[in-house]
Amino acid sequence: MILGLYEAHLPVRNLNRSIEFYEGLGLQLDHKVDERIAFLWIEKDKSWLGLWETERVNEEYHPSLRHIAFHVSLEGLKNSVEWLKQRGCEPREAFGFKGTEPFVMPHQDYAHAKIHFNDPDGNSLELICKMNNPKNWTERMYLSEWERKNN
Repeated sequence: MILGLYEAHLPVRNLNRSIEFYEGLGLQLDHKVDERIAFLWIEKDKSWLGLWETERVNEEYHPSLRHIAFHVSLEGLKNSVEWLKQRGCEPREAFGFKGTEPFVMPHQDYAHAKIHFNDPDGNSLELICKMNNPKNWTERMYLSEWERKNN
């Protein structure tokens, strides 16, 4: 029945500024509903992001609110710090890891490698990919350490 995630939504203060920001990350504007709502393709014809201009952007952050995780390749993630900085984004601390490089969170036979950053309105964004965990590591670590331990 469920085939995947089709859309997610975030509140923004300035719709045009946010459209420009997300286009800079590679999303493609599909349409505006009016001057306060826009939809951008994350993956063309598969999933999109709805941006809603509102004064209520300052709602207290919680991961269940105001958070989007974008799927990327492992190679892309390895280059993510430089890629983000080229787009004016500063990777940030998350789960006790500095934004200096991606980190890994293992879960039994698989793991997620990721890095976090914010959009101009403080919405939490994440670049993430799933990886195998052949040695069943349980501790969280930076991606460079993960690769050393698994090679």
